[in-house]
Amino acid sequence: MSLKHAIMVLLETEAGSGYDLLKRFKQRLGFFWQASHQQIYQQLKVMHKEGLIDYQWEPQLGKPDKKVYIMTAFGHEQLVEWLHQISKPQKINDSFLVKLYGGHLLDKVVLLDELYQHVKQHKKALTIMLAIEREYQQLSQQERNDLAFPFLTLRRGIIGEQAWLAWAQEVEVFLQEK
Repeated sequence: MSLKHAIMVLLETEAGSGYDLLKRFKQRLGFFWQASHQQIYQQLKVMHKEGLIDYQWEPQLGKPDKKVYIMTAFGHEQLVEWLHQISKPQKINDSFLVKLYGGHLLDKVVLLDELYQHVKQHKKALTIMLAIEREYQQLSQQERNDLAFPFLTLRRGIIGEQAWLAWAQEVEVFLQEK
């Protein structure tokens, strides 16, 4: 997957400025795909040159006009073509796992300290996702139907965070007994 495809999926459901896309990206895809402000804006320029997206100028009161990006028919066609391709399973690059693998070279306190930092981050992510899930459950049946596919990605995130935290407890017990 590329950043281009992530942006296209967001634009397919709703037009937006670069800032709007960055915000939506963080709120909707940020749990499983990372991109910086600069990367998104650079990708938007490339996608516009490729004819995948276009933009309209939207006037703002007391501010400069903003570009609001929209999908082109060609962009939609390319997105659908990509969606039909089989995705390769993603491998992870996790520096903490490498440190843990070499844990015999470190004092367990160092590993525990880092583990606790990661636990905080994973608990925070899980709390946010569970709040989103509760909001989803409060929606009407039609709204839930409309958001069924994003909800499935949310469930994957929730289960992933829960599994990570369960694994972290095993690591903590092991390190404390060492």
